[in-house]
Amino acid sequence: MSSPKVAVVILNWNGQEFLQKFLPPVIASEYDNLEIYIADNASTDNSVEYIEKEYPDINLIKLASNEGFAGGYNRALEEICSDYYVLLNQDVEVIDNWISPIIDLMEMDEQIAACQPKIRSFQEKNKFEYAGAAGGFRDSDGYTFCRSRLFDLSEEDKGQYDEEQEIFWASGACMFIRAKLFHGFGGFDKDFFAHMEEIDLCWRMKNAGYKVYYCFKSVVYHVGGGSLPQGSPRKTFLNYRNSLIMLFKNLSFLKLIWLLPFRFFLDSIAALKSLVNGNWKDSLAIIKAQWNFTLRIGKWIGKRINTRGMVKKPNRKGIYKGMLIADYFFFNKKKYSDLKN
Repeated sequence: MSSPKVAVVILNWNGQEFLQKFLPPVIASEYDNLEIYIADNASTDNSVEYIEKEYPDINLIKLASNEGFAGGYNRALEEICSDYYVLLNQDVEVIDNWISPIIDLMEMDEQIAACQPKIRSFQEKNKFEYAGAAGGFRDSDGYTFCRSRLFDLSEEDKGQYDEEQEIFWASGACMFIRAKLFHGFGGFDKDFFAHMEEIDLCWRMKNAGYKVYYCFKSVVYHVGGGSLPQGSPRKTFLNYRNSLIMLFKNLSFLKLIWLLPFRFFLDSIAALKSLVNGNWKDSLAIIKAQWNFTLRIGKWIGKRINTRGMVKKPNRKGIYKGMLIADYFFFNKKKYSDLKN
């Protein structure tokens, strides 16, 4: 029996330097039924020219405009027929046997909608990387975090998370997803543009009863900040605004009516803290995020109606029942292993 068809899709934006460094190992990947695509998100560097010259046989999709991570992938994947998509950031280094362990795991259970590998830091290869690490979770207040990474503290990989485990969300840095489910759930929410769109999609699939997994047998290394670096006010705006949209779309009504005002309060404290610390740009970005969300509430109501209409039997695996902020800042719980459900 032939292996399932897998399409590795790299969404590129001004990433010629990353392509030069990280594309060759992707092309050398050992998997029987593999196609590799570069979807260029209207780059203004020489990425397209480089691909056309150095890799003329590779599948190249040229998007007319930069629609961000969410819109860019939605447009690109409309043109690709496969059993599985692997959404791979341009700044990710892959190593031997990174595809088969995850496909084998997903083939064993058709309820597994998405999966991610172990994601380590490219700069400090013995440590977990910020964006994804050992799998994504969320707490009772809707705050998202990763095993091995709470806020800015990432753990060293000592094998402590070397077991396959159901999680709440898989990182978009390297996300394996069943193609039929990606399209069946409408893909990413393009209004997110970038950041948290993969969490939103995983949440929608979890609300319909599907599973999301972490596979430690597959390992990749992520540079991070390849498009928007840490500390960028634009990144701050997108993270805070998209978090509010995601909560509004996916939470039950009884949870939403108290949690949304509470999150506004906590975000306002974060804005005040940034201002006191002299980071007025981040403070302004948080306030703009709140206003952008509020002024477009009619649009989010429409999205909520559609999203909640797909809820069946929610899968709550990967939800931490405690309050991460309180545990971290007031009870000194700095590692995932300190958290007890």
